[in-house]
Amino acid sequence: MPGACPHFVFACFKRVERWADRLTGAAGPFFVAIATLLFIIGTLCFLDVILPSIAWPWLSTLPCLLIILNLFAHYYFACMVSPGFASDPPPRTGNGFIWAKKRQTPHRPLTNGVRWSANLNITPASTSRCAKCGGSKPERTHHCRVCNRCVLKYDHHCPVGINQCVGLHNERHFALFMAYVVIATFCFTALGWPHLFVALGFNFNDEWEHRMSPVVFSIIYFLCLVMCLAVGTMFTWHLWGVAVGETAVESQDHEHYQQVAQSRGEIFQNSYDLGKFKNLQLFFNLGPDGYPIYTLLFPFRILPYTDGRSWARKPGLERHHGIYVGEELTDEEDN
Repeated sequence: MPGACPHFVFACFKRVERWADRLTGAAGPFFVAIATLLFIIGTLCFLDVILPSIAWPWLSTLPCLLIILNLFAHYYFACMVSPGFASDPPPRTGNGFIWAKKRQTPHRPLTNGVRWSANLNITPASTSRCAKCGGSKPERTHHCRVCNRCVLKYDHHCPVGINQCVGLHNERHFALFMAYVVIATFCFTALGWPHLFVALGFNFNDEWEHRMSPVVFSIIYFLCLVMCLAVGTMFTWHLWGVAVGETAVESQDHEHYQQVAQSRGEIFQNSYDLGKFKNLQLFFNLGPDGYPIYTLLFPFRILPYTDGRSWARKPGLERHHGIYVGEELTDEEDN
């Protein structure tokens, strides 16, 4: 039969993909341990070699230590904070010192899981039944093959970096972790290149007088250079997705929706896209109805503006424009 061969090849690729997911999922703790070790060694290299040589240490030491604190704290939160599973009850704001204090706003607080004022177009999320786990699946929720659970506002599963899904409740920490990785590695490479010449033996007038091995410092320097470029690219792409109101999964879905709408002579409109500034404001939960902007400079815990059961939408829309009911892509397309 003509269609049998392509179907068989596709099935084989899907099987290989599932085995790869299981393999990387099993090796996730190992990758996290390696990443943590590299962060620690890089920090020791910076504190031992670069920081003492920076001008005005009384002014530069505190920002450097703050960058290091944010790097490790947001990495810890990205790994340990649950991404938000559809079967779990919505979490509550904690009372510890790691939780940021929200602005006092005179606006009437909304119910149905949204923590912003009534100046947004809030609509409840449509729900369906997951064909893979049988649980209730609110809108923007996807079933993760590795975790075998439905994740609220699922973006992707990250076995190499944080060994879990990136979803509603840890995506902010994941994004800020990438931001501070870029800042830290850029500072390391920008401030450490004179020491690199000494470590490699190119500067014969200076001797290596640090506790850290010059070989280790050189390896960490080149790793920082690669990570600055690689993570910087990932962070830019991820932040752009946030700015246009879509996750990694939704960006692929929306390309399909645009083609479907265009075939009918219509224009697809993403109902979650409120404009780049408002999208970023909601994602980081900042502004008059959220938290102060200084929460980007300190590793505070902050709940998202919604619990995933309701969403802010473009005014006048209660669902995507240009796509009819029943045309939305679901996780069943992976079968």
